[in-house]
Amino acid sequence: MTRPSNSLIDKVRTAWSPLTRLLDALQPLAALLARLYVAQVFFLSGLTKLRDWGTTVALFTDEYKVPFLPPELAAVLGTAGELVLPVLLVIGLAGRFSALGLFVVNVVAVISLSDIAPAAMQAHILWGTLLAALAIYGLGPWALDRWMARQHAMRSKK
Repeated sequence: MTRPSNSLIDKVRTAWSPLTRLLDALQPLAALLARLYVAQVFFLSGLTKLRDWGTTVALFTDEYKVPFLPPELAAVLGTAGELVLPVLLVIGLAGRFSALGLFVVNVVAVISLSDIAPAAMQAHILWGTLLAALAIYGLGPWALDRWMARQHAMRSKK
């Protein structure tokens, strides 16, 4: 049984195809913009913590209730994560690791705050969603990881 060539499905496919190609072409830019946006949020937060270390430790002692860690260690690990992982995310080195690491930092931040404003919660949900997508789908072709993999594959072929 053959179906007519100008069936509804063929028409929809024909109409949808250019949009699909456009969206596919935008994926690398979208991944890069997501990386830059989330990295900026966490990096600036890390810089704020560094500027006044005494206040940072006090916050981790009194306000942030990070489970299983002493406040001083939680402050060091949280600040280090907020400063190192965003840089890795932006350049795309250990990209999925850095996205997952920042996802964990984000989750711990939400869990450790006893009271979080609805607007702040919405921001954390957005950041978590972007980080989860980057971890699951990868950082795209404009990442150092991808370039290094191509270089390794080219060397292996020689």
